[in-house]
Amino acid sequence: MEKSDFLVVGAGLAGLAFALEAARHGSVTILAKTTAEESNTRYAQGGIAAVMDPSDRPESHVQDTLVAGAGLCRREVVELCVKEGPDRLNELMALGVPFSRDTAGHLDLGREGGHSTRRVLHVKDRTGAAVVETLLPVVRAHPRIRLFENHIAVDLIHAAWLARRKDRVPPVPNEVHGAYVLDRRTGRVKVFAARVVVLCTGGAGKVYLYTSNPDIASGDGIAMAWRAGVRIANMEFIQFHPTCLYHPQAKNFLITEAMRGEGGVLRRADGGTFMERYDPRRELAPRDVVARAIDAELKRTGEECVFLDMTHHPRAFLSSRFPTVYERCASLGIDIAAQPIPVVPAAHYCCGGVDVDLFGESSIRGLYAVGETSCTGLHGANRLASNSLLEAVVFARRAAVSGAERIREMDLRTDLPAWDPGGAVDADEQVLITQTWDEIRRCMWSYVGIVRTNRRLERARHRVDLLNDEIQEYYWDTRLTADLVELRNLATVAGLVVESALRRQESRGLHWTADFPRTDERFLHDTVLERRL
Repeated sequence: MEKSDFLVVGAGLAGLAFALEAARHGSVTILAKTTAEESNTRYAQGGIAAVMDPSDRPESHVQDTLVAGAGLCRREVVELCVKEGPDRLNELMALGVPFSRDTAGHLDLGREGGHSTRRVLHVKDRTGAAVVETLLPVVRAHPRIRLFENHIAVDLIHAAWLARRKDRVPPVPNEVHGAYVLDRRTGRVKVFAARVVVLCTGGAGKVYLYTSNPDIASGDGIAMAWRAGVRIANMEFIQFHPTCLYHPQAKNFLITEAMRGEGGVLRRADGGTFMERYDPRRELAPRDVVARAIDAELKRTGEECVFLDMTHHPRAFLSSRFPTVYERCASLGIDIAAQPIPVVPAAHYCCGGVDVDLFGESSIRGLYAVGETSCTGLHGANRLASNSLLEAVVFARRAAVSGAERIREMDLRTDLPAWDPGGAVDADEQVLITQTWDEIRRCMWSYVGIVRTNRRLERARHRVDLLNDEIQEYYWDTRLTADLVELRNLATVAGLVVESALRRQESRGLHWTADFPRTDERFLHDTVLERRL
């Protein structure tokens, strides 16, 4: 048994920032699913939105966020993120995050879709990678933080589950005591006991066939929380990034939003523009508008992609401002200074997740969720560009402050039962896992994508329910592997997305259905799902 005051599941910005703050108050254990360097944060190109320019106003950032969120943002959360954001960004800079600056030494603030002014701090086009590269060495060197790489959480250990094992009435409220964790190197499942558990596992982009997310984004934290009876909110709002690179040799490569912020123009294959037909903000409209516009153009023309044109910029500017995109495209034979970039929409960000309060705590006492795993109310029905890392760093601090109080109130359980594999045996073939994984992702892309209908959603629900039943049977009969853990979580999240989408009988933000094409004030509320234990 591994014991600590805080157990952090995930090593992206949310997990690292929480760990550094929580270590002031107690011992911290961090679980990294593969290597600590691999996280959703690492692939965040654009930046972090915050009011750092004297000419900008907090009220403007608040308003831009509310407009993008299509009526479902929690204003209190938006205001606190905008208010606390600059302090958190200054702390990142104090730790050494090298945000880009102009020749005068001022922050080189970018502008992205939905923002009314330049307020996006960035490290060229590799902001997330720079943040991880800065924070991770500090975490590794910290005497009160232990980092376990290649450890994937399987399920939460909580009071209600322990009570059911002994035929007792589950306590109300429920509280968390730790997690079962698979060591990928040995195949052993360990017990990690903690007073506070923090889910920072990122999103669930891999539930879709085409995504900008890395392979690790299988919704683990959301799925574990759901199985523990935690409230899950707004899973229908899946953000599709408008511009992922379209190339047979490019896997999950994002063409940053900042390119449109710097004047990038979307064109059809014939060279004609089209965004003016969909929104007066054209390429600077929020992501849901741009993604639907591209999807509509592709369906209308039958073409496989559209093109993002940056050729009006000098080569020196493109290679300096967007070195990652410039070099990646060049490696594939695309000279972005001379030719437009082929792009398509792809699943990018989950605006829903574990329903949490103003300090990131879920409906289970002592269980927190921070970052994309959570649903704080900041994003509403559509995330404003570069507000994701802002939310992660703001709520990491708030959760750590609250968690410091919780560890003084909650006992560290040292009597937790060991993992019981039952009669499970080694799998005789992996094709069942890979085939089912592919089937889920194709089903979700075809039926629960950018444009939805009730008929498609019902078809998806039927198929996902059958797959969930098959996976559950296989799960209990087979020894655990990381692939099986991820598949189980992926199928669980797919079911939550489908169910949430069916319940919202309107079009709002990222959820657009042809059966209910208008916004309906009767649905001006969160879609909250809760599993009875």
